[in-house]
Amino acid sequence: MTMKIAYYMPFKSLGHRNPSGDLVIGSELFDYLAKNGVDIHLASRFRCRWIYLKPHLWPLLLVELFRVVWACYKTRPDIWLTYHSYYKAPDIIGPLCCRLLKIPYVIFQGIYSTKRRKKLKTRAGFYLNRLALQQARTVFTNKKADHANLVRLLPAEGVVYTPPGLHPEEFYFEPEQRRRIRQELGVEDRVVVMTAAMFRPGVKTRGIIQVIRCCSMLMEQRPQCGDKVVLLIAGDGAEKERIREKAARELGARAILTGRLSRQDMRRYYSAADIFAFPGFEESLGMVYLEAQACRLPVVACGEWGAREAVVAGETGLLSPTWDEQVFVDHLEKLLSNDQLRQQMGRAAERHVGLVHDIERNYTRMLAHLEEIAVKV
Repeated sequence: MTMKIAYYMPFKSLGHRNPSGDLVIGSELFDYLAKNGVDIHLASRFRCRWIYLKPHLWPLLLVELFRVVWACYKTRPDIWLTYHSYYKAPDIIGPLCCRLLKIPYVIFQGIYSTKRRKKLKTRAGFYLNRLALQQARTVFTNKKADHANLVRLLPAEGVVYTPPGLHPEEFYFEPEQRRRIRQELGVEDRVVVMTAAMFRPGVKTRGIIQVIRCCSMLMEQRPQCGDKVVLLIAGDGAEKERIREKAARELGARAILTGRLSRQDMRRYYSAADIFAFPGFEESLGMVYLEAQACRLPVVACGEWGAREAVVAGETGLLSPTWDEQVFVDHLEKLLSNDQLRQQMGRAAERHVGLVHDIERNYTRMLAHLEEIAVKV
């Protein structure tokens, strides 16, 4: 008998115009389940981002709740699956719908952060999200730090760690593309540092600018090493001109901006580079770290956020404290000046992603768990 799942993404729905790592993961989760025999449908497109601070939307939320309950009453899903419930976008529709229809409620990437109850702006979101988490039959998480926080609130058997993953056929090292692109860019004899992000205001742009600044510091402090460096910057967005001006001022012709790249082109440019560098300020996960490592790139990043989930410190990359840019510079220099270490870490990174972060293998385990929940209903 085919399992039926009602699917919901309260932060960003499928096909949202603003791309992000969370949107990629949520979309891939939906696609995986659909391709593997699950009768899955999108229960709602209602966006709950900061909903508790927008009283003008509450009547619309109530109308949407009634619509969803009626739709689910007719289709009778075996499970409700919500992707990504947290303080900023707590799932309000799913728990109420499941309670009324008496169907299991499951969350993938639930987040529990007690510090959010300390601020007036986020307190309501904290409690709404906590209510959702407490109703869930199972909460899957793709972050070890979140797993540790969730088991403070929920029974350990109800929290399942599922490592984030990539499709193996999408990101891999391409030697022919490496030669071609390096020749096109005129960097055959250089060490290419690559960074990538959407050029949005805030931490994404701040991260790109730190990489530019650290490459500039490297050239000043260690000219012999710095003379070999070219920085490849992939991305586009509202802060494009600011980043372009900063790169031109600090690095001149040693900075190359590619613009926005497709996933296929990202794979080719990763293959053409030698190091991937991005601090990852406040990144919940940082899929770029997995992509880069799958293409045989060692990583230089900060260790407080998403990079520590994807990078094995000292084996597949080097992680620095957020507050210490000089350590970030030193890590760049360490990899730039040691070809053997750089290649060794790159190969280890490729193996690590293949063994731990294969999305097909990881989601197969998750699907088996969902089938167990459906059988017990």
